[in-house]
Amino acid sequence: MKPIFIAGPCVIESAEVLDEVAAELCRLQKTYQITLFFKASFDKANRTSIASFRGPGLERGLQMLADVKAKYGLQLLTDIHESYQAAPAAEVVDVLQIPAFLCRQTDLLVAAAKTGKVVNIKKAQFLSGADMQYPVEKARDGGAQEVWLTERGNSFGYNNLVVDFRNIPDMLQWTPRVIMDCTHSVQRPGAAGGKTGGNREFVPAMALAAKAFGATGYFFETHPDPDHALSDGPNMLRLKDMESVVKSLI
Repeated sequence: MKPIFIAGPCVIESAEVLDEVAAELCRLQKTYQITLFFKASFDKANRTSIASFRGPGLERGLQMLADVKAKYGLQLLTDIHESYQAAPAAEVVDVLQIPAFLCRQTDLLVAAAKTGKVVNIKKAQFLSGADMQYPVEKARDGGAQEVWLTERGNSFGYNNLVVDFRNIPDMLQWTPRVIMDCTHSVQRPGAAGGKTGGNREFVPAMALAAKAFGATGYFFETHPDPDHALSDGPNMLRLKDMESVVKSLI
């Protein structure tokens, strides 16, 4: 199975950031003939602190994503946190993503499935790969024709994650598309004084290790200047480094 790539900024910060990232990802897609989905969140409902930036919200955020699709022709992926967000998001994006902390929320999974869009379910930090059989079953029972699973590490003590790459072949039992989230897996949750820290230097190696274990897709949050990003900066890949990572995987 030919791998897919999911990439974009963590949250919608501005039209300018979306435009800069989308332009580079569009270039990479054409240069390397890869299948790429542009990812950005209209609302980060699971930030560590109440004071953290969340994004422009559902209506404005979806319009900004629609503008990216119209200008660059990129397929889109975004995450939803509430069941009511599924239908309006599905009018704009190609893939609805279920956040890891919410992957057992039956109503959310079913609402996403009923839209007819691809549903990408991120594996919770507290579940094994084998446990993901049941979220997949919920989505398929709700009518989803295509379900993806995404590995993003497991909680390991405090403020850290560890990746058990055996989860990838375990999840391939339930769906042929298993994606490695190469950037969230290097997070240090809540380890930066009310914010999430991370170690972006390990992102390329995470991707290559996942390839060795049979991953059929790769997820990268990327930003022109991650040190000044409004969400998940410490674990996001620098936009200028995306090309070398893509080349290493194809």
